[in-house]
Amino acid sequence: MPHPAPHRERFGRAPDGRPVDLWRLESASGVSAEILTYGGVLHRLAVPDDAGRTASVVLSLPDVPAYAAHSPYFGALVGRYANRIARGRFSLDGRPFRVPANDRGHALHGGPEGFHGRVWQAEPAGDRAALRLSLRSPDGDMGFPGALSVSVLYTLDEAGTLSLDFEAVCDRPTVVNLTNHAYFNLGGAGSGDVLGHLVEVDGDRFLPVAPDAIPFGPLQAVAGTPFDLTRARPVGDALAAEDEQVRQAGGLDHCWVLRPATDPGSPRRAAWLADPASGRALEVWTTEPGLQVYTANQLDGTLADADGHHHLRYGGICLETQHLPDSPNRPEYPNTVLRPGERFTSRTEFRFPHLPSGPA
Repeated sequence: MPHPAPHRERFGRAPDGRPVDLWRLESASGVSAEILTYGGVLHRLAVPDDAGRTASVVLSLPDVPAYAAHSPYFGALVGRYANRIARGRFSLDGRPFRVPANDRGHALHGGPEGFHGRVWQAEPAGDRAALRLSLRSPDGDMGFPGALSVSVLYTLDEAGTLSLDFEAVCDRPTVVNLTNHAYFNLGGAGSGDVLGHLVEVDGDRFLPVAPDAIPFGPLQAVAGTPFDLTRARPVGDALAAEDEQVRQAGGLDHCWVLRPATDPGSPRRAAWLADPASGRALEVWTTEPGLQVYTANQLDGTLADADGHHHLRYGGICLETQHLPDSPNRPEYPNTVLRPGERFTSRTEFRFPHLPSGPA
């Protein structure tokens, strides 16, 4: 069955006046995805529930000005370095570098002008329901060394799986950590909180963090803690735990170290999420070593989508596949250095196993 060609329409203009397009991908499964060239944002991800009723399962904003001024990274492609770099400082090959601090004295998601606020180039990819986004980040961008060329391929297959394939090359040694920052609510965006969602994470260790969200100390086993998501449990149960890590973050905002893949280089499951009310379920598969779980602790109802749904605290959950935070300063963590002649690659899949045509 041929895939419908990606459809493009104008969505608005970026703050610098450049046009922003919305691209739509469709699948025979009933799943569709809308992607913006601004920030590479996954603007909508419409998924049928177990009764065939379709709703978008990612939080969004109504227009480009809202994304530019207010977005807490809703659906964005973030880089050059997803998550945090302590004090915005790191050394590479004996040379110091500094990224502007934008979160409690630390650099978050590539600094204040990271990839989430750039206009990406877009083009359909072959005869599939696929869109390739490309971005060139110049030497010294946000303080990072070397020019970096990045591409992200969004592909929607017939089973309704949305996959993201990241690639990057550089002309000088640099550090790279890329992710998509979608906020999921399987009940449908604006349907309420996700405290009743069931969540499972395929990781036996996590990174405890200081009050400023920077990791401290060694990896900690999840056993006996609220971070033990090795068996499915309600999100609200973890958030209600009497635990200093949960209290200081106002919820979950922590990185799990995923179990190694049986087949190195191939995606393995990182997380499972389900909404008992709608019957929708999501599996996240990835080649990345870590998963940042964030329960939208800072949302307060002031932001709303185009349909007027206000985004409340705990109104979504982020399952960000990535390398570990502050890795440029932690030689014991998996390496995030990219050198000339090397190619950074990463794959993440969002699967919907409740769909009749979805994976078993």
